[in-house]
Amino acid sequence: MSRVILSPQHPLSAGLTSDSRLVRAYRGERSDTTPVWFMRQAGRSLPEYRDLRVGTRMLDACLDPEMASEITLQPVRRHKVDAGIFFSDIVVPLKLVGVDVEIQPGRGPVFGRAYADAAGVAELTKVDPARLDEASGPISEAVARTIAELNETAPRGRVSTSSTSSGVSTGSTTGGATPLIGFAGAPFTLAAYLAEGGPSKDHLAARTLMHADAGAWRALMDWTAELSGRFLRAQVLAGASAAQLFDSWAGALSLEDYERHVAPASAKALSFVHDLEYEATDAAGTAVTRHVPVVHFGVGTGELLGAMEGVGVDTVGVDYRVPLDVAAQRVGAGVPLQGNLDPALLAAPWHVLEAAVREVLRRGEVAPAHVFNLGHGVPPETDPTVLTRVVELVHEAGA
Repeated sequence: MSRVILSPQHPLSAGLTSDSRLVRAYRGERSDTTPVWFMRQAGRSLPEYRDLRVGTRMLDACLDPEMASEITLQPVRRHKVDAGIFFSDIVVPLKLVGVDVEIQPGRGPVFGRAYADAAGVAELTKVDPARLDEASGPISEAVARTIAELNETAPRGRVSTSSTSSGVSTGSTTGGATPLIGFAGAPFTLAAYLAEGGPSKDHLAARTLMHADAGAWRALMDWTAELSGRFLRAQVLAGASAAQLFDSWAGALSLEDYERHVAPASAKALSFVHDLEYEATDAAGTAVTRHVPVVHFGVGTGELLGAMEGVGVDTVGVDYRVPLDVAAQRVGAGVPLQGNLDPALLAAPWHVLEAAVREVLRRGEVAPAHVFNLGHGVPPETDPTVLTRVVELVHEAGA
């Protein structure tokens, strides 16, 4: 794809988020403190989320622009995190192009049929992923609504920068807006659900198809890659300041299978964002052109971290199984990291949790920049006041 410059009104182009703690960290710079946000922070543990969702099915909530925006904003208001993560679900783009899928409470995405053989894949891939561009109006509207409020309230984000004699950037908050992160499921995770027809513990149907019919597998991965890529692109064009690809089930794969059968599709998905750029001014006052930052996260992917970085990302998310200093060795020098507190610790006594937060921050110092996060999602039963307290601790200890 040829280079596309974001509109002057985009939060990155307008300077509202380009110097935020989060965006600076994603490009490898440290600022006044460590930025923090939580995966699955939009809802789940918040009583205001549960009240809003009463009587509304998950996919209906995702496709209601007003509701999706409100859910995205709730944790930003409550916890004062450094980023919002767009409220959606990985199957939303599938739903938008007409795939028969519903999310069943307590089970997850369930499809009208499984796509585990050549005939099923051929039927599925007759649907043109480009249809998503026309169908993504509710997504673009929800992002735009969210951006409008984030820009208006501007609780934190923009940072004035300078450099120390050692070359480390420093800064102080000067206003700006909280950035929004776009969200999409990775091609393999979508394919794992599609091949099974629903959730699976071992993703055996997808792994079998991968080896039993290489042609069908490539066709399925090319299709899911384009769908995920277009979904991410729509969010960024609507105002998201970063894009994160979630590979929930890549941890079921060997390194060889990931590199051969999955990584090319993830790279293709991310290519739909790689060409998006914006004009900015660096700390020296020089005009520069920057690309939209991209993050890649997977569950149980400790052995795949280097390969995940290799698909073309700025920052690698790390789950709670691998310490950040070990992860830094696996992804290579110069790569910012995101993570990775064990979500189970959110229910531990405060002195235990505090020590764990400080340890994550300490280990994250080996990376050029670190975005504090959980090593997976927020458990639904988490006390919201604990999350707020963790945010305060990270900002204090990371200063």
